Amino acid sequence: MMAQEVKKIKLDPSKVKGRWGYRIVKRGFDILASGIALILLSPLFLVLIILIKKEDGGPAFYSQERIGKDEKPFKMWKFRSMIVNADKMVEQLEEQNEIDGAMFKIKDDPRVTKIGHVIRKYSLDELPQLWNVLKGDMSLVGPRPPLPMEVEDYTDYDKLRLTVIPGCTGLWQVTKRNDADFDEMVELDLEYINNSSLWFDFKILLKTVGVVIHPNSAY
Repeated sequence: MMAQEVKKIKLDPSKVKGRWGYRIVKRGFDILASGIALILLSPLFLVLIILIKKEDGGPAFYSQERIGKDEKPFKMWKFRSMIVNADKMVEQLEEQNEIDGAMFKIKDDPRVTKIGHVIRKYSLDELPQLWNVLKGDMSLVGPRPPLPMEVEDYTDYDKLRLTVIPGCTGLWQVTKRNDADFDEMVELDLEYINNSSLWFDFKILLKTVGVVIHPNSAY
């Protein structure tokens, strides 16, 4: 008996790139919202910086190369939630990866610090990405920006999720998140890209607030 073929979402990149009005308004909102948020959240930034440095004396911020729109690399910023030099331990932990496909995630990652567990649970480690949004590397809403090593394993179909600017939050993050495998994440991202609109973005942002208050499967 033949295995049932997985239904693929059809995406026309040329149609996506033609949404000029939507993209202009979306970029304007990203600039305004991220700028205001960075100012209003500056006291929280200061508290988190102090707590992170107090735990082990390491840097409060962490930057990592990610792949953005049209496979363009950029430096993404986060609050450091792991021990210093955690990236060098990836190969040692490869066998513990709990996500199928081109993505690396461990639920009880031994590299995560005490304060790291807290800020990850409430997605506070993602806040510095507001700077990436202000710069234009990212948008408030869009697909998760992958690591270069993840993209190396992408099929042409998987790369369709790289036809738009990546986001701080997205349909995958506010629905299944780490309960989804890689293929499900791709399908959710392409569903978002196909149906993207200002109203859809607004609904995802509202759900993101709910996830921060009542965390889902973040780790």
